[in-house]
Amino acid sequence: MSGSAKARDGRIHYLILISVVVAAGLSQGLLLPVLAIFLERMGVSSSMNGMNAAALYVGSFAMTLIAERVLGLVGFKKLIVAGLVLVMVSLVAFPLFPSIALWFVLRILVGIGDSALHYAAQLWVLMMSTPQNRGRSISFYGMSYGLGFSIGPLGMVLLKYGEAVPFMVLAGLFLIMLLIVLIKLPDLKPERQSFGETAPKGRFRRSYALAWYALLPAFLYGYMEAGINSNFPVYGLRSGFTIEQISSLLPFVGIGGLILQLPLGILSDRFGRKRVLTFAGILGGLCFVLIPFAGTNYWSVLVLLTVAGGMVGSFFSLGLAYAADILPKLLLPAANVVASFHFNAGSIIGPNIGGSLMETGWTAGMFVMLGSLYVAFACSGLLFKHKQTQ
Repeated sequence: MSGSAKARDGRIHYLILISVVVAAGLSQGLLLPVLAIFLERMGVSSSMNGMNAAALYVGSFAMTLIAERVLGLVGFKKLIVAGLVLVMVSLVAFPLFPSIALWFVLRILVGIGDSALHYAAQLWVLMMSTPQNRGRSISFYGMSYGLGFSIGPLGMVLLKYGEAVPFMVLAGLFLIMLLIVLIKLPDLKPERQSFGETAPKGRFRRSYALAWYALLPAFLYGYMEAGINSNFPVYGLRSGFTIEQISSLLPFVGIGGLILQLPLGILSDRFGRKRVLTFAGILGGLCFVLIPFAGTNYWSVLVLLTVAGGMVGSFFSLGLAYAADILPKLLLPAANVVASFHFNAGSIIGPNIGGSLMETGWTAGMFVMLGSLYVAFACSGLLFKHKQTQ
């Protein structure tokens, strides 16, 4: 095969992987608010609603623990196919079996499937990229997931055609992606030596010791993403917003992140990651705290959600970039694992805390807590000092 043909195939494979992660973002962005609304209509408490939503990230967390080993056994393509099938079957099952207990299990399965997709696709993109374009490729990968996650809530407007329609449309999209992956992607396995056979001992403890401040943003991002998408529909209904207004407001958290991700990345290159993370944490946190004060003023809430999402929507990628500035290359794989654990932990905790606060009658509590965490993170930067490693 000629060099130009290989390059063309590489671009096709990259676009397919990007499409897969957009679909994964769509599934999470749609399921969280739609199921939250269903459970609210069924009279389920907000705390139980949040606990049910967290099941998705329990599945994702569990998959993270074994993804490295499974990928080594089955390869990239088979792991992606398994993830697509698992999510697709679960999507079809949601409207067919309206049971709170079963939905909890199905959300765990969706989390396992989405995590499998992410792990395989992200590592494959890293392997395909060169040192010259790796940062751009991964940034575009992250933006693609954010795009899918932002568009997902718009699927709530399909509910007027029937409660099963959003699930079936999304399952159809996953079926199309499954066929494309089966036909177009090659069956590859990662090289064994790239999977940590010579990994340094105590690497996770050392990563924490050297870069704890850079690893915290992953937790905050997971807390925000899952908390907003799970709790805001309940908050909106109880505050007086319509479903149409909620479905149109939710994407602006992700849209803000998409708009400001590249500018914040450029600013962090120029002024330092820590300064940008601190500034973004304070401004984003204050915007979250102000949302309850906007009441049901649609445009005020839209602006606050957009600015807040724009400020903190890059926290995961900026945190990892900051960790790369601080840590020696030998510890970067461990730092990525830690960041994934933090993201999943935040995603599990966020909906539960927000739901529990609303259960007490303090509806605004979810935003006050969320904003306070970002401001507290920014202030904790005063305790963190580092020397950049070579």
